[in-house]
Amino acid sequence: MILHLSDLHFGTERPECLEAIQQFCQDHPLEAVVVSGDLTQRARLGQFFACKRFLDQLNTPYLVIPGNHDIPLYHLWNRLFTPFTRYQLFFGELEPVLETEHFYLIGVNSIRRRYHTKGHLSLEQIQRIDLKLQQAPASKIKIIVSHQPFYVPFQNRRGFKDIPLMAKIALESWSQHGLFAVLHGHLHRIAVYDLNRIFELGGDHPVYDVHAGTSASHRLHKNQPNSFNAIDATGKITQYCFDEQLKTFVPQPDPINK
Repeated sequence: MILHLSDLHFGTERPECLEAIQQFCQDHPLEAVVVSGDLTQRARLGQFFACKRFLDQLNTPYLVIPGNHDIPLYHLWNRLFTPFTRYQLFFGELEPVLETEHFYLIGVNSIRRRYHTKGHLSLEQIQRIDLKLQQAPASKIKIIVSHQPFYVPFQNRRGFKDIPLMAKIALESWSQHGLFAVLHGHLHRIAVYDLNRIFELGGDHPVYDVHAGTSASHRLHKNQPNSFNAIDATGKITQYCFDEQLKTFVPQPDPINK
């Protein structure tokens, strides 16, 4: 099983959610923890330090990628010339790969200094990740981790405009090499969509777009609860939401959105 966290936003974190995540990790045999960006609220050193300390204390291998909040917003010089310096000081690679017993996880950096929230992918990234998918063991569940979503219903105009411009081109390529899911956050909303059906990719299996809410921040979207996802070795996706009375994350019904 892997645990999919997102949008921790250290600097606005809720201690009760962090404690509940730690308890979940102790209670479940996890192969890895994935964090799909926005580790911090304002890319400050203290926020990165607190996030790194928290993840290290989970005592589980983890893969993280940057979100739009993980590069400076107000310090324009740093944003233009050294946007990822603080992130890399604590977490190193921008596009890590992590292989576990049942999963092959590939990080994708969709953040660009010239955009505030919109995601971006290059042709070079698409080709490089396509090669990684081809080289991954066929027995592993292949998952890509990106901050911005690859699909949002058109009615959600804010989310729709933040989809990476080349998302569909990327999916048409990646889906041919066994991609199981794209994990992301950004919108602080939980949902799961079948991209193979929505974009008519022509694959013989679903390709899931797995949205995570904010796992630990008080910056909630329209009062949606804090949440995270878990994916087991069979590919079953389970969403968990934070129960304010029980102070724990509880599983939700079947998450697939039609």
